[in-house]
Amino acid sequence: MSEAPSPACPRPPAGPPGTFRLGHAHPSGVPFPLWYRILRLRCDVFVVEQECAYPELDDLDLRPGTEWWWAVDAAGQLLASVRVLDGVGTDRVIGRVVAAQTSRGTGAATAVFGAALRSCGGADVRLGAQLVARRWYERFGFVEAGDVYVEDGIPHVPMLHAGDGCGPENAQP
Repeated sequence: MSEAPSPACPRPPAGPPGTFRLGHAHPSGVPFPLWYRILRLRCDVFVVEQECAYPELDDLDLRPGTEWWWAVDAAGQLLASVRVLDGVGTDRVIGRVVAAQTSRGTGAATAVFGAALRSCGGADVRLGAQLVARRWYERFGFVEAGDVYVEDGIPHVPMLHAGDGCGPENAQP
């Protein structure tokens, strides 16, 4: 019998079973068609949908410690993706959290984000949340860690998930 998670180690809600599959790799290990679709989705959402003209290709994807996480449906269509970077010291940084318009509300982004977060082990994890998404990140145990700032015309807030042992050993089945 397993114990319920402690309040210090919240577990994200699981996505609908069997509706998508998760994957992860350094960008250099991602098959080119998927690699392209991940970058295309990021541009479609962050640059076009949110009307932010900024350099989406920022060279951080090329760093050795970078990992991409993604969810695809049974037909191989990309539903959501997340980027995890090495931070300062043992910190990790999560960013480029994105979901295709057609997959929003399906649980795909929740599942891929939860898996990416659990992969960080007990490290402190930082992110810059768009202010409108702050409550969504709080569901994963993130707390505000600074003042609201504007990046590319969109209000953001720094958030922190304190290293608390919520690592892969505590992952949901």
